[in-house]
Amino acid sequence: MSDTLQNTLKGGEFLIKDFEAQEIFSLEDLNDEQKMLRESLEEFMEREVVPHRERFEKKDYALTEETMRKLGEMGTLGIAVPENYGGLGMGFVSTMLACDIVSGANGSLATAYGAHTGIGTLPILLYGTEEQKQKYLPALAMGEKFGAYCLTEPDAGSDANSGKTKARLSEDGKHYIVNGQKMWISNAGFADTFTFFAKIDDDKNITGFVINRSELEDPASLTLGEEEHKLGIRSSSTRQVFFNDMKVPVENLLGERNNGFKIALNALNAGRIKLAAANIDGQRRILNHSVTYANERKQFGVAISTFGAIRKKIAEMATGIFVSEAGSYRAAKNVEDKVAELIAGGMDHQKAEMKALEDFAVECSILKVFVSDLTQNISDEGIQIYGGMGFSEDAPMEAAWRDARIGRIYEGTNEINRLLAVGMLIKKAMKGELDLLKPAMAIGKELMGIPSFEVPDYSEFMSEEKAIIHNLKKVFLMVAGAALQKYMTDIEKQQHLLLNASEILNQIYMAESAVLRAEKHFAAESVEAAMAQLNLYKAVEKITVAAKEGIVSFAEGDEQRMMLSGFRRFTKYTNMPNVVALTEKVAAHFIEKGKY
Repeated sequence: MSDTLQNTLKGGEFLIKDFEAQEIFSLEDLNDEQKMLRESLEEFMEREVVPHRERFEKKDYALTEETMRKLGEMGTLGIAVPENYGGLGMGFVSTMLACDIVSGANGSLATAYGAHTGIGTLPILLYGTEEQKQKYLPALAMGEKFGAYCLTEPDAGSDANSGKTKARLSEDGKHYIVNGQKMWISNAGFADTFTFFAKIDDDKNITGFVINRSELEDPASLTLGEEEHKLGIRSSSTRQVFFNDMKVPVENLLGERNNGFKIALNALNAGRIKLAAANIDGQRRILNHSVTYANERKQFGVAISTFGAIRKKIAEMATGIFVSEAGSYRAAKNVEDKVAELIAGGMDHQKAEMKALEDFAVECSILKVFVSDLTQNISDEGIQIYGGMGFSEDAPMEAAWRDARIGRIYEGTNEINRLLAVGMLIKKAMKGELDLLKPAMAIGKELMGIPSFEVPDYSEFMSEEKAIIHNLKKVFLMVAGAALQKYMTDIEKQQHLLLNASEILNQIYMAESAVLRAEKHFAAESVEAAMAQLNLYKAVEKITVAAKEGIVSFAEGDEQRMMLSGFRRFTKYTNMPNVVALTEKVAAHFIEKGKY
């Protein structure tokens, strides 16, 4: 990545800047250390996880805990933890890579790993005092203790700040006395380190705390409900947590009083981008099973992989994986570079990581939504390829489909994240952190002008695709700018419109990531180029639906006609791709290869 980009790129800025392929990081850019990490984790998963699929499906919680301890012995639980706190101190890309590989073979292990290394560890790393970090992080990094994150309550889901768990200062001023209830707490059954949130006295906002259950004066002051019986992720421990006059030393307050909501939000930003990574290897494995089955299953005397309907599914599944990888690793490197830039400017690592994740919160939400939605679709298509066998517990697809479903709920539902992504962009613009106004006004002037009828020269590889992406950004700015001008501060109440804007936003980021990845690392005739082109075509179609629906919802008369005319101009291909040929090219490649 260029020094200029590294010093200037901000979260959300992809909407108003065009990028060169060399400025984008992707899996092909992994260094030797990262490649070795990937290989060692892949070998571990094949040896320790894949053979035990049936045990995981039969709610073998002990197996999940045992596997987590083995990951701790390898150092995998401490990849993101600095060396002086017992971790490996690797960068954000390596953290994402580990999450990618560890999470692919089994949803129960993926949940335990993500909850521990993400929301179970990061709040302490990012907001803890030096004493708290020295006390808690080494044991978490090495798997001697496991972490649980207690935020959700029966009456406080997406509205986390409305939680009713209370903390009051003891008469001697040495402890907080905590009472309340948390639910859906991952790892609760075998965790010792609990990060939780409560309101002190009559405070408006929640405050964070951290405690080791094993160090409580009264063990009965923290109790657990029974294991939840869930649709999927069956061997991940999920329990309610009850605080019953639990005494928490005052020095266990995490961050600042009344600042718990910010801790929760930043922990979720990290969780969202890592959740995207956590879905990718699962996508690969589903495709691999599907291709193998399609090649082996015979109907009418031939393998079903010869049928066009099956080939179309395989092509679209593979394309989605390529795009998921492209967006996830692009954003991971942006976060890593931002951390390095802030540290170079004098900021300590703790604050730099908080600031970087906060800055790229828009991308974190985009990735969470796009990749988790896609994983559900891929698993569904996997069942379809298997046919009746896909519905059986004897085949891997049934469990994959059930495990995939939680991804659209974790770390804030996808609906919440769609609204958040657009809302955060608007707030960035209003604060002057991101100049969306000038580009939006320029588009308004462009719509009033006479369009050029000159045929562009698109002989250079990916030049037309990049021109289309450039114009798709105009679509977003046109729709969002006009809507914001009409509704102003009431824009947050227009959820239907915001959801449409979010769909446009998501498709732009992911399509651009895939196109630039293909341009940087692959030839014009490559299957990777075909996947990038196929995805862009599908993205234009989805943006078409979302943009039209949005425009007609708030614009009328001449304004509506002008915006629809501009929209048609901005989504027009000069050279329409042969979608059937691209699909067949992708399908043929992976069917012959036998895997992703």
